[in-house]
Amino acid sequence: MRAVPSAPATRAPTILVVEDEASIASAVAARLRSEGYEVHIAPDGPAGVAECERLRPDLVVLDLMLPGLDGLDVCRHIQRDRPVPVLMLTARDSESDLVLGLESGADDYLTKPFSARELVARVRALLRRLERVPETGAGRREKVRIGTFELDLAARRVNRDDDPEPVHLTPTEFDLLGALASQPGHVFTRAELLGQVWGYADDAGARTVDSHVRALRRKLGNDLVRTVHGVGYAARDNETSDAAPRPVASV
Repeated sequence: MRAVPSAPATRAPTILVVEDEASIASAVAARLRSEGYEVHIAPDGPAGVAECERLRPDLVVLDLMLPGLDGLDVCRHIQRDRPVPVLMLTARDSESDLVLGLESGADDYLTKPFSARELVARVRALLRRLERVPETGAGRREKVRIGTFELDLAARRVNRDDDPEPVHLTPTEFDLLGALASQPGHVFTRAELLGQVWGYADDAGARTVDSHVRALRRKLGNDLVRTVHGVGYAARDNETSDAAPRPVASV
């Protein structure tokens, strides 16, 4: 009897952990390896940039405070070559630090100390989004307008009407804007956005939504996304907002 050739094994996602505290780096790497990921460690900022160029990982777990080159600079460097999901680790919980991290290109963050379970959940959610194929055809528009911006869902580009250069958004920022713009005027709860954009099953990352909305407003202006206090967020409704602009409340 002829042996049936086995299907080629699926390549395990490669994750680069950039962390200068050896105990934390080892613990993170060990847990991610136990989940089946291929994990590499870089002990400082310059090594992180070099390893990212060499490995071209599927995801980077990046500490904010690093010797040689801090996490913000590392994130900017590795995003210049290609968009790669970045989960930032920070011991500082101030909103300004978190927004700076997101603006540098990070997709999500965890504040130390964090649980191994939460780390794995965030990593899985970010990697799942890489596997999504944009839907086109009758079920979904390929381009969406919001205010003076046009979202090309297939090319994942955002352009302002008066500027030929696309606006640089992280993958998470694009997905968040796309979700809001898909139903202008509809109020999404934070839990709905966490599920739709991040793939989280609970609302433990509610502050993540708030921080990404702030990052979007800094890049695109304050009038595209409005806060509905006690509920969530809604995208500008082009049919009504020009005639009767609504003030944008702070997050």
